Amino acid sequence: MEIHYILILVGISCMGSFIQRVSGFGFGIFVMTILPHLLPSYGEATALSGMLAGSMSIVVALRIRKFIVWKEVLPILAIFAVVSFFAVGAVANFDDKMLKHVLGVILIAISIYFFFISEKIKLKPTIFVQAVLGIISGVMGGLFAMQGPPAALYFLASCETKEKYIAHSQVYFALGNLMMTFFRATNGFVTPAVGAAYVYGLAAVILGAFIGGKVFKKIPHKVLKKIVYAYMAASGIVALNG
Repeated sequence: MEIHYILILVGISCMGSFIQRVSGFGFGIFVMTILPHLLPSYGEATALSGMLAGSMSIVVALRIRKFIVWKEVLPILAIFAVVSFFAVGAVANFDDKMLKHVLGVILIAISIYFFFISEKIKLKPTIFVQAVLGIISGVMGGLFAMQGPPAALYFLASCETKEKYIAHSQVYFALGNLMMTFFRATNGFVTPAVGAAYVYGLAAVILGAFIGGKVFKKIPHKVLKKIVYAYMAASGIVALNG
Protein backbone atom coordinates (compact mmCIF):
# COMPACT_ATOMS: atom_id res chain seq x y z
CA MET A 1 0.00 0.00 0.00
CA GLU A 2 1.13 3.56 -0.72
CA ILE A 3 2.01 5.70 2.29
CA HIS A 4 -1.02 7.99 2.02
CA TYR A 5 -3.33 4.98 1.91
CA ILE A 6 -1.62 3.58 5.02
CA LEU A 7 -2.06 6.88 6.86
CA ILE A 8 -5.76 6.99 5.94
CA LEU A 9 -6.17 3.39 7.08
CA VAL A 10 -4.47 4.06 10.40
CA GLY A 11 -6.56 7.18 10.98
CA ILE A 12 -9.95 5.60 10.29
CA SER A 13 -9.04 2.43 12.23
CA CYS A 14 -8.14 4.45 15.31
CA MET A 15 -11.25 6.62 15.07
CA GLY A 16 -13.56 3.67 14.38
CA SER A 17 -12.18 1.78 17.37
CA PHE A 18 -12.60 4.85 19.56
CA ILE A 19 -16.23 5.24 18.48
CA GLN A 20 -17.04 1.59 19.15
CA ARG A 21 -15.35 1.59 22.57
CA VAL A 22 -17.36 4.62 23.64
CA SER A 23 -20.75 3.84 22.08
CA GLY A 24 -20.67 0.03 21.91
CA PHE A 25 -20.87 -0.13 18.11
CA GLY A 26 -19.97 1.84 15.01
CA PHE A 27 -16.57 0.56 13.85
CA GLY A 28 -17.88 -1.00 10.66
CA ILE A 29 -20.27 1.85 9.99
CA PHE A 30 -17.41 4.35 10.23
CA VAL A 31 -14.60 2.55 8.38
CA MET A 32 -16.79 1.16 5.59
CA THR A 33 -17.32 4.69 4.33
CA ILE A 34 -13.62 4.66 3.32
CA LEU A 35 -12.32 1.07 3.09
CA PRO A 36 -14.05 0.20 -0.22
CA HIS A 37 -11.91 2.94 -1.80
CA LEU A 38 -8.65 1.57 -0.34
CA LEU A 39 -8.98 -2.17 -1.07
CA PRO A 40 -9.08 -3.89 -4.49
CA SER A 41 -12.67 -5.14 -4.01
CA TYR A 42 -15.71 -4.57 -1.82
CA GLY A 43 -15.49 -8.10 -0.42
CA GLU A 44 -11.92 -7.48 0.74
CA ALA A 45 -13.03 -4.24 2.41
CA THR A 46 -15.67 -6.11 4.43
CA ALA A 47 -13.07 -8.74 5.38
CA LEU A 48 -10.62 -6.13 6.68
CA SER A 49 -13.32 -4.26 8.57
CA GLY A 50 -14.46 -7.45 10.28
CA MET A 51 -10.92 -8.54 11.20
CA LEU A 52 -10.04 -5.18 12.75
CA ALA A 53 -13.37 -4.81 14.55
CA GLY A 54 -13.13 -8.38 15.85
CA SER A 55 -9.64 -7.80 17.23
CA MET A 56 -10.75 -4.70 19.07
CA SER A 57 -13.86 -6.41 20.47
CA ILE A 58 -11.88 -9.43 21.71
CA VAL A 59 -9.64 -7.21 23.81
CA VAL A 60 -12.56 -5.28 25.34
CA ALA A 61 -14.71 -8.38 25.93
CA LEU A 62 -11.90 -10.19 27.74
CA ARG A 63 -11.29 -7.21 30.02
CA ILE A 64 -14.95 -6.95 31.13
CA ARG A 65 -16.03 -10.59 30.71
CA LYS A 66 -17.41 -10.73 34.27
CA PHE A 67 -20.47 -8.77 33.08
CA ILE A 68 -21.42 -11.30 30.36
CA VAL A 69 -24.63 -13.32 30.80
CA TRP A 70 -24.35 -15.89 28.02
CA LYS A 71 -28.03 -16.84 27.82
CA GLU A 72 -28.78 -13.26 26.78
CA VAL A 73 -26.14 -13.34 24.01
CA LEU A 74 -26.12 -16.84 22.50
CA PRO A 75 -29.62 -16.92 20.87
CA ILE A 76 -29.12 -13.76 18.80
CA LEU A 77 -25.53 -14.81 18.04
CA ALA A 78 -26.63 -18.22 16.74
CA ILE A 79 -29.22 -16.68 14.40
CA PHE A 80 -26.69 -14.10 13.24
CA ALA A 81 -24.17 -16.85 12.43
CA VAL A 82 -26.53 -18.73 10.13
CA VAL A 83 -27.78 -15.65 8.26
CA SER A 84 -24.34 -14.04 7.90
CA PHE A 85 -22.95 -17.27 6.39
CA PHE A 86 -25.33 -16.95 3.43
CA ALA A 87 -24.97 -13.16 3.23
CA VAL A 88 -21.17 -13.37 2.97
CA GLY A 89 -21.51 -15.91 0.17
CA ALA A 90 -23.87 -13.58 -1.68
CA VAL A 91 -21.37 -10.70 -1.81
CA ALA A 92 -19.46 -12.26 -4.70
CA ASN A 93 -22.64 -12.30 -6.79
CA PHE A 94 -23.11 -8.53 -6.69
CA ASP A 95 -21.35 -5.75 -8.56
CA ASP A 96 -19.04 -3.68 -6.32
CA LYS A 97 -20.52 -0.39 -7.54
CA MET A 98 -24.05 -1.57 -6.83
CA LEU A 99 -23.05 -2.65 -3.31
CA LYS A 100 -21.51 0.78 -2.68
CA HIS A 101 -24.78 2.42 -3.75
CA VAL A 102 -26.78 0.10 -1.51
CA LEU A 103 -24.33 0.90 1.29
CA GLY A 104 -25.04 4.59 0.72
CA VAL A 105 -28.78 4.04 1.15
CA ILE A 106 -28.14 1.96 4.31
CA LEU A 107 -25.89 4.65 5.82
CA ILE A 108 -28.46 7.38 5.20
CA ALA A 109 -31.29 5.22 6.59
CA ILE A 110 -29.32 4.33 9.72
CA SER A 111 -28.37 7.95 10.37
CA ILE A 112 -32.00 9.08 10.02
CA TYR A 113 -33.16 6.25 12.27
CA PHE A 114 -30.74 7.07 15.08
CA PHE A 115 -31.25 10.84 14.75
CA PHE A 116 -35.02 10.80 14.98
CA ILE A 117 -36.47 7.37 15.85
CA SER A 118 -34.22 5.16 18.01
CA GLU A 119 -34.94 6.83 21.36
CA LYS A 120 -38.71 6.55 20.79
CA ILE A 121 -38.65 2.74 20.34
CA LYS A 122 -38.40 0.37 23.30
CA LEU A 123 -37.76 -3.31 22.58
CA LYS A 124 -38.33 -6.20 24.97
CA PRO A 125 -35.49 -8.77 25.04
CA THR A 126 -37.65 -11.72 23.91
CA ILE A 127 -36.62 -14.65 21.69
CA PHE A 128 -38.76 -13.23 18.88
CA VAL A 129 -36.97 -9.87 19.10
CA GLN A 130 -33.61 -11.65 19.15
CA ALA A 131 -34.60 -13.65 16.06
CA VAL A 132 -35.71 -10.61 14.06
CA LEU A 133 -32.71 -8.47 15.01
CA GLY A 134 -30.33 -11.41 14.57
CA ILE A 135 -31.55 -11.85 10.99
CA ILE A 136 -31.17 -8.15 10.21
CA SER A 137 -27.76 -8.06 11.88
CA GLY A 138 -26.64 -11.12 9.89
CA VAL A 139 -27.65 -9.57 6.57
CA MET A 140 -26.02 -6.23 7.37
CA GLY A 141 -22.89 -7.89 8.73
CA GLY A 142 -22.47 -10.32 5.85
CA LEU A 143 -23.07 -7.78 3.09
CA PHE A 144 -21.73 -4.56 4.59
CA ALA A 145 -19.64 -5.46 7.68
CA MET A 146 -21.93 -3.34 9.86
CA GLN A 147 -23.94 -5.70 12.03
CA GLY A 148 -23.88 -3.27 14.93
CA PRO A 149 -27.11 -1.23 14.94
CA PRO A 150 -29.65 -4.11 15.24
CA ALA A 151 -27.58 -5.88 17.90
CA ALA A 152 -27.04 -2.64 19.81
CA LEU A 153 -30.82 -2.12 19.99
CA TYR A 154 -31.26 -5.54 21.58
CA PHE A 155 -28.42 -5.16 24.07
CA LEU A 156 -29.55 -1.67 25.07
CA ALA A 157 -32.97 -3.16 25.84
CA SER A 158 -31.69 -6.20 27.75
CA CYS A 159 -28.79 -4.75 29.76
CA GLU A 160 -29.36 -2.92 33.05
CA THR A 161 -25.95 -1.20 33.15
CA LYS A 162 -23.67 0.34 30.55
CA GLU A 163 -20.86 -2.01 31.62
CA LYS A 164 -23.05 -5.02 30.83
CA TYR A 165 -24.13 -3.41 27.57
CA ILE A 166 -20.52 -2.93 26.47
CA ALA A 167 -19.59 -6.48 27.55
CA HIS A 168 -22.50 -8.08 25.68
CA SER A 169 -22.11 -6.00 22.53
CA GLN A 170 -18.35 -6.57 22.33
CA VAL A 171 -18.46 -10.35 22.89
CA TYR A 172 -21.20 -10.51 20.23
CA PHE A 173 -19.06 -8.55 17.77
CA ALA A 174 -15.91 -10.49 18.68
CA LEU A 175 -17.44 -13.93 18.06
CA GLY A 176 -19.52 -12.73 15.11
CA ASN A 177 -16.52 -11.23 13.33
CA LEU A 178 -14.43 -14.33 13.96
CA MET A 179 -17.11 -16.43 12.27
CA MET A 180 -17.50 -14.01 9.37
CA THR A 181 -13.72 -13.87 8.85
CA PHE A 182 -13.79 -17.63 8.39
CA PHE A 183 -16.77 -17.36 6.02
CA ARG A 184 -15.01 -14.63 4.02
CA ALA A 185 -11.77 -16.60 3.86
CA THR A 186 -13.62 -19.57 2.34
CA ASN A 187 -15.10 -17.17 -0.24
CA GLY A 188 -11.68 -15.77 -1.18
CA PHE A 189 -12.01 -12.33 0.42
CA VAL A 190 -9.11 -12.66 2.92
CA THR A 191 -6.27 -11.89 0.51
CA PRO A 192 -2.61 -10.82 0.94
CA ALA A 193 -3.75 -7.20 0.51
CA VAL A 194 -6.18 -7.63 3.40
CA GLY A 195 -3.48 -9.25 5.53
CA ALA A 196 -1.02 -6.41 4.94
CA ALA A 197 -3.66 -3.77 5.67
CA TYR A 198 -4.66 -5.62 8.85
CA VAL A 199 -1.10 -5.38 10.16
CA TYR A 200 -1.08 -1.62 9.57
CA GLY A 201 -4.50 -1.07 11.12
CA LEU A 202 -4.17 -3.31 14.20
CA ALA A 203 -2.00 -0.97 16.28
CA ALA A 204 -4.35 1.91 15.46
CA VAL A 205 -7.34 -0.15 16.59
CA ILE A 206 -5.68 -0.92 19.92
CA LEU A 207 -4.79 2.76 20.40
CA GLY A 208 -8.35 3.87 19.61
CA ALA A 209 -9.79 1.34 22.07
CA PHE A 210 -7.39 2.49 24.78
CA ILE A 211 -8.30 6.17 24.32
CA GLY A 212 -12.01 5.32 24.10
CA GLY A 213 -11.82 3.40 27.35
CA LYS A 214 -10.25 6.36 29.11
CA VAL A 215 -12.95 8.79 28.05
CA PHE A 216 -15.85 6.31 28.32
CA LYS A 217 -17.10 7.88 31.56
CA LYS A 218 -16.49 11.49 30.56
CA ILE A 219 -17.40 12.11 26.93
CA PRO A 220 -20.94 13.34 26.19
CA HIS A 221 -22.38 10.34 24.35
CA LYS A 222 -25.15 12.32 22.68
CA VAL A 223 -22.66 14.77 21.15
CA LEU A 224 -20.45 11.99 19.82
CA LYS A 225 -23.41 10.08 18.41
CA LYS A 226 -24.77 13.15 16.62
CA ILE A 227 -21.38 13.72 14.96
CA VAL A 228 -21.14 10.08 13.91
CA TYR A 229 -24.68 10.05 12.50
CA ALA A 230 -24.07 13.25 10.55
CA TYR A 231 -20.86 11.75 9.15
CA MET A 232 -22.76 8.60 8.18
CA ALA A 233 -25.40 10.58 6.32
CA ALA A 234 -22.79 12.60 4.43
CA SER A 235 -20.85 9.43 3.58
CA GLY A 236 -24.02 7.79 2.34
CA ILE A 237 -24.65 10.67 -0.04
CA VAL A 238 -21.05 10.44 -1.32
CA ALA A 239 -21.40 6.65 -1.81
CA LEU A 240 -24.62 7.13 -3.81
CA ASN A 241 -22.86 9.56 -6.12
CA GLY A 242 -19.71 7.39 -6.42
